[in-house]
Amino acid sequence: MQRRVFDVLASAGGLVLVVVLVVAGSLLMWAQSFTSSNVHSQLARQEIFFPSKEAFAHAKPGTEITPSMIPSVSQYAGQQLLTGDQAEAYANDFIAVHLSEMPYHGVYATISAAARAAAPGSAQAAKLDALETTSFQGTTLRGLLLEAYAFGTFGAIALWAGVAAYALAVIMLCLVLLGFWHARRTPSDAELLAQARAERVAAAV
Repeated sequence: MQRRVFDVLASAGGLVLVVVLVVAGSLLMWAQSFTSSNVHSQLARQEIFFPSKEAFAHAKPGTEITPSMIPSVSQYAGQQLLTGDQAEAYANDFIAVHLSEMPYHGVYATISAAARAAAPGSAQAAKLDALETTSFQGTTLRGLLLEAYAFGTFGAIALWAGVAAYALAVIMLCLVLLGFWHARRTPSDAELLAQARAERVAAAV
């Protein structure tokens, strides 16, 4: 095969790969934009706000703000919950802490089982029913927030994957241009691997 033909074919294949990478990068960027926009809009509708900065100044065990919340939750003090990272902090470091301080550690299945086992109409049954409702609401909200966090993470991954696709497309485009440039400079009668064959023949002689 002529070297020029090989260079043109290889460069054309590289050009196809450039197009594929650009398309992939565009789709990934769209996925990131779509995911981030939906996470933001869905969380905004819930109108959840973090406790104020003043509340974190008086953190005590057993109260709304415990010392364990300071490292993660306090950074969002007073802000509205709008991002996946905020949702993760609120779910795992705020709601989960309060659930764990409840009877039965706030585990809905355990509380529900205890409520069913209590004597109907008793004070214990009423107390467990109220506890069951609170646990259900807290657990459900925590699950929804963690789902928003997961989608937000997928969006961040899509963003970086899109950036990588674009970067690879630029690198490949440079190689393609070099390939076409080399093809123009190569003599039309030059054969691929001709020099290597000549060296093998010379070595055999």
